[in-house]
Parts: sequence; structure tokens; C-alpha cells
Amino acid sequence: MEATETVEVEVTVTATETVQETVSSGSGSTNREPAPPAPQPAPAAEYYENCAAARAAGATPIYEGQPGYGRHLDRDGDGVGCEWG
Repeated sequence: MEATETVEVEVTVTATETVQETVSSGSGSTNREPAPPAPQPAPAAEYYENCAAARAAGATPIYEGQPGYGRHLDRDGDGVGCEWG
């Protein structure tokens, strides 16, 4: 027999803001504005060897244009891969 246990977890999230400060020469005024967001890294290329691998990754069905779609996954050529079973 397997025993189960309920655990209560408290999560704390801390957010930070980056601010650019521009000082105009001579006027002494300061202009504070949020810095532009950092660029996001390019998503890793996804490739599924077959539909079993795509299903195991929770990525099915895969529509044409989505990461991981490939003609080899779309046996009827309708733009939807791994749509069966």
C-alpha cells in the first residue's frame, strides 16, 4: 500500500525593475524611465522523430507552422501532424 501525504507550500515571488537614468547636462534634471526589456533567447528548435516522441512530449496534435511540425508527422498532408491515436 502506498502512503500519501499532503504538504502545504508557500511561494514568494520577488520582482525587480531595471531603470535607466538620463541626466541632462546643465539643467540638472533627471529623467527616469524603465529600461527596455532584455531580448529573449531564440527558442530551441524542436524536432520529433515520430508521433510517439511528440505524444510523449505532450505536443500533439502539431499544426503546420508550429515548432516541431514536420511533413513526416502529417501522414494525410492536411497540415495537422500526429492527429490520430
